[in-house]
Amino acid sequence: MTRIVVVTGLSGAGRTSALRALEDIGFEAVDNLPIGLLPRLLHTDRGLDRPLAVGVDPRTRAFDPALLLATVERLRRRQLPVRLLYLEADDDTLLRRFSETRRRHPLAADRPVADGIARERQILAPLRAAADLVVDTTGLALTALRALLAGHFGDRPGDELLVHIVSFGYRAGLPREADLVFDVRFLANPHYVPALRPRTGRDPEVVAHVCADPFYPHFEQMLDAFVSELVPRFRAEGRSYLTVAIGCTGGRHRSVVVAERLSALLAARGLRTEVRHRDLEPADPAREPVPMTP
Repeated sequence: MTRIVVVTGLSGAGRTSALRALEDIGFEAVDNLPIGLLPRLLHTDRGLDRPLAVGVDPRTRAFDPALLLATVERLRRRQLPVRLLYLEADDDTLLRRFSETRRRHPLAADRPVADGIARERQILAPLRAAADLVVDTTGLALTALRALLAGHFGDRPGDELLVHIVSFGYRAGLPREADLVFDVRFLANPHYVPALRPRTGRDPEVVAHVCADPFYPHFEQMLDAFVSELVPRFRAEGRSYLTVAIGCTGGRHRSVVVAERLSALLAARGLRTEVRHRDLEPADPAREPVPMTP
């Protein structure tokens, strides 16, 4: 049965990048398809031999959030697996992206970009509320967006839930996509050991230092049990993913250790996991920001 992902969201939040990322994992992508044509596209004798990603935004002809939601519901009543993906970013990020590309906002051709952003947020609010997945691309690298979408929409057996574990540093703020957040700043900090300071939580010496904290074994046992107990609850709610954020001060040592070890423990239980270290290497070219394509 053909899987369908409807991609929408704020202008400048990376909708086109998301469509390309879905193409990379085998989707057929169609951008700016009039909403009324979606059922017709799917109602063919042969059907589609690949999963389908459809981009829709306020520039789409006859765009209407209520009509889009009604169409999605109608397709679901036909037992078609339709999921709604919504992309957003904070106002400062959107303003910067529009400034960098010198483009006008599609909903504010003769007014400030900020007016267009505010108007679009209001118009799209029903879609955000109904979305199966909301992705905030503020500070999100393009490679991280690709990995995240591959994890959520790539091939997986049955209705298996993906546990997405992200390490981060509180200095740069909380990951907006997090469902659960664990603060591990109480653990022994390798930053204060000169020989360990330049290393990361992927280095065995750093792992050993953090795990040598007397409280660590008990904490790890509780964390593993807690997250494992919650996975069936999230799955019962129809969720296909759970984002667990692990934070320390800078996002380079303790959070990385805990994220990696939690992923291994959950995988040993048969759960599907992936790990992202948001702040591990902020100067790495792989952290190229999601490009803006209004």
